Amino acid sequence: MKTIVITGANGFVGKNLKYDLMQTTDYQILEVSRETSVEDRNKYLMSSDCIVHLAGVNRPENDSEFNEGNVELLAEMLEIIKENPNNPSIILSSSIQANSENPYGKSKSNAEKLLKKFSQSNGNNIYIYQLPNLFGKWCKPNYNSVIATFCYNIANHKEIQINDREIELSLNYIDDVIVEIKNAITGNPTIIDGQPTVSNVHKATLGQIGDLIKSFKATRENRTLPKLDNPFEKALYSTYLSYLPTDEFSYPLKMNVDNRGSFTEFLKTPDRGQVSVNISKPGIVKGNHWHHTKNEKFLVVSGEGVIRFRKPDTSEIIEYHVSGEKLEVIDIPVGYTHNIENLGTENMVTIMWVNEMFDPENPDTYFLEV
Repeated sequence: MKTIVITGANGFVGKNLKYDLMQTTDYQILEVSRETSVEDRNKYLMSSDCIVHLAGVNRPENDSEFNEGNVELLAEMLEIIKENPNNPSIILSSSIQANSENPYGKSKSNAEKLLKKFSQSNGNNIYIYQLPNLFGKWCKPNYNSVIATFCYNIANHKEIQINDREIELSLNYIDDVIVEIKNAITGNPTIIDGQPTVSNVHKATLGQIGDLIKSFKATRENRTLPKLDNPFEKALYSTYLSYLPTDEFSYPLKMNVDNRGSFTEFLKTPDRGQVSVNISKPGIVKGNHWHHTKNEKFLVVSGEGVIRFRKPDTSEIIEYHVSGEKLEVIDIPVGYTHNIENLGTENMVTIMWVNEMFDPENPDTYFLEV
C-alpha cells in the first residue's frame, strides 16, 4: 500500500485531496498540519512513498514569513526526505507568481530552485505545479480567493466590491487540480511545454465572475438554471452552492392552485425548455388543447390516469393509461389535441416538460376538446 504524506492537509487543496484519496484509493494518508509535531512530521516523511507539499505562506504579517514558510520549511523537510530509503516523489504546489518579482513570488521561485537542486543530487522524482487562482468548495472566504469571497458574500446577502471589472483572472477548478495531483502521484503528470500542468485553465474578468454569481442567486426567484454546458459556469455554480447558509438550502415555489389541483413551475431554461409539477384531483380532466410547435413530455409519478389524443380532423381518440406504479414518459406530439384525466381516488402527480419557456405573447396553445 502506497503511503502519501500531505502537508497543509487542513487547507483548501489539502482537504479536497485528502477526502478524495480516502474515497477513491487504498493509499495510507498521513496528514501534516500546523498542529502536527515536528517529530511526527519527520516520522511521516521517512515512511512516505510520495509527498504532496501544499503547506506554505501567502498572507503573512511581514514579508520575512514568506521565506520562512515557503523556503525554509521545505529545506527542513528535504533534510529528512533525503534519508528516506523509499526515495519518495515530491509534488510541490507553487504559483504562477513564481515568475514575478514580489516577495511571495520570489519565495515560491526559490522553493522551486531548492527542490530542483535536491532532485538533481538525490534522484527523487519531482513535479512542480505553478498554479493560478483556484476556486471550489471548502475555500476560505475573505482570505486569498476572490471567488470564495464573492460566493460567500452573495450567498449571505452581503455586498461585493469590484474596483476594476476588467481585471482578468486565470483560474483552475479544485476538481481538476485534484485529478492532476492524483496523476502525479501515480507518475503520470500532464506535461505541457515541459511543465507539469493542471489542464482546463479558465479565463474570466472580475466583472464577469461577480455578474455570474449574482445571476446564480437570482435563479431561485426566476427558476432558471445556469449554462451547465459551459465548464467554467458549471464549476462556478457548484462552488456558489457550497457557500449557501445552512438554513437556506430550501426555497419556495409559486403554486398555482385552483379547485382542480395545482400547477407549479420548477425549472426553466432558455434552450432546454421548462419542467413543471402538475397535481390533479380525482376525476379532474386538464388540457383539451393542441400546439403548432410546442411539444411536451408527461411523466405520472403518483396516482393513475389516462392521457388522450385526437387529431383535429378525425374522431379517433388514442388513449395511454399511466400510473405511478409503472413509470413511463408519454410524448405529446404537435398537432394532437390532448388531455389528462385522473382516474384514481387520490391526487395524481405528473412531471411535465415542455420544449420552451412560456411566452404570454405567443402561447401556441389552442383550446379543443378531445
